[in-house]
Amino acid sequence: MNFKITTFDEPTINFRSENVYSPSDDTFLLIDYFKKTIRDSSFDGYSLKKVRYLLDMGTGTGIIAIYLKLLANKLINFNPKIYASDILKEAINCAKKNEKLNNTKGKIHFIHSNLFHSFPDKLQNKFNIIIFNPPYLPALEENGKKFFSDLDHSWSGGEMGYETLIEFFNEVLKFLNPAPNAVALIYYITSSRVEKESITEKLNYLGFQTEEVAKTHIFFEDIILNRATRNSL
Repeated sequence: MNFKITTFDEPTINFRSENVYSPSDDTFLLIDYFKKTIRDSSFDGYSLKKVRYLLDMGTGTGIIAIYLKLLANKLINFNPKIYASDILKEAINCAKKNEKLNNTKGKIHFIHSNLFHSFPDKLQNKFNIIIFNPPYLPALEENGKKFFSDLDHSWSGGEMGYETLIEFFNEVLKFLNPAPNAVALIYYITSSRVEKESITEKLNYLGFQTEEVAKTHIFFEDIILNRATRNSL
């Protein structure tokens, strides 16, 4: 290697929108973790050569997908097809502009979709790595009405704060590579404001083992990066 991943710069993100989640502490918790755990031959302990399909779900400005594509340009053994999706068309447009700004135009495959609802069948059983920074806080109410705007998609995970995450895990198995020796990892963010035990119990029931791999404290909460693997691994 001719550079250190730990000092590899984040992408330039100049295109933003008031309705699109801008990179924040949870975003950089993910990037910092990848800086520490991606090596010239391994992705968090798993062979880089086995990472062939990678998905950044809820891509927002595109920073995670673009970062990993720029990193792939530097690592000989890391050449996955990178996909990025978002529920907001505005986010997809924003991410594409940032992709062009970082000279990776046309290298990331974008999908406008609510979770996996609009994913083509050809992507089933493909992904080795999925990264999801979901909306992870409980919905707010005022006079019995839930707050809901385009921007709320970035933080409101449902009444309990984890409904969107559970819906994601209910759908994700169809899109993970099921081969016995394949890499199949999911990275997702949660908050200490949401009941961790309920999430773990539901994910275990769906066939996943989960572990906390990084954490940062921001104001009134801990933001937690978790890694899920299939129980068969």
